Amino acid sequence: MKLYYTPGASSLAPRIIAFEAGLEIEYDKVDLKTQTTALGRDYNRINPKGYVPALAVQSGEVLAEVPVILEYLADQAPSAQLLPTLGSWERYRVKEWLDFTSAELHKGFEPLWEAPTPPEARQLAVSRLQRRFAYLDQRLRGRPYLAGHQFTAADAYCFTILSWARFHRIDLSDYSRVLEFMQRVCSRQMVKRALEAEGLPVAAWSIGPESDTTLGSIGCPSL
Repeated sequence: MKLYYTPGASSLAPRIIAFEAGLEIEYDKVDLKTQTTALGRDYNRINPKGYVPALAVQSGEVLAEVPVILEYLADQAPSAQLLPTLGSWERYRVKEWLDFTSAELHKGFEPLWEAPTPPEARQLAVSRLQRRFAYLDQRLRGRPYLAGHQFTAADAYCFTILSWARFHRIDLSDYSRVLEFMQRVCSRQMVKRALEAEGLPVAAWSIGPESDTTLGSIGCPSL
C-alpha cells in the first residue's frame, strides 16, 4: 500500500491510523500546487480529484476519501481495535462520527482556505464552525474519545481537522472538553510519531488549556 499525503493536510489522519495499526505502507509526498509527487509522478493520474489523501492498494485500486481510507486501514488490523466489529451498533456510531467530521468540520474549514477570504465570509464560516465545536464539546462530556473510552479512526480524523483551528486563528478556549480531547490524542505515542514523520512540531499541535489557541504556528495546507 502507498499513501499519498501532504504534511498537515487531512492525510495526516490515515498516517496516524496506519501507525496505530502497525501497518507497513509507503508514503509519497504530494505538492498540491504542481500536482506532482516527491517520486516524480503526476498526481492527477493517481487521483483525478486533485486532493490528498489517496491510498493505492496492492490490487492497483485507489481510494481517495478520508473516511473510507480510514475504515479500510483500520480493517487491515482488527486487533488494534480502531473500528468496532463490522455490523455492530458501535461500528455505526464510529461511522457517524467519521461522517460528522467530514461533512461538518472538514468541509466547514473549506471556505477559510480560500485566499483572500472576505471578512464577512470568514466570520460566517467561523460562526458555523463554532456551533459544531459547541456540539462536540457537549458530546465529549464524560468520555475521553468520541465514541467512548476506545480510541478509534474517528478520533484521528477529528484531531487532524480540529488542529487547523490554530492555523486559522480560531480561539477554542470556550470549549474545554475539546481542548482536553486534543491534548489527549496528541499525547498518544503513535500520534506524536505521525506528526514527527511529517515534520510537524508536536508542541504546536498539542492544543492544551494553557496554550495560546488563537495563534497560528504551523503552515498547514488545505485538505
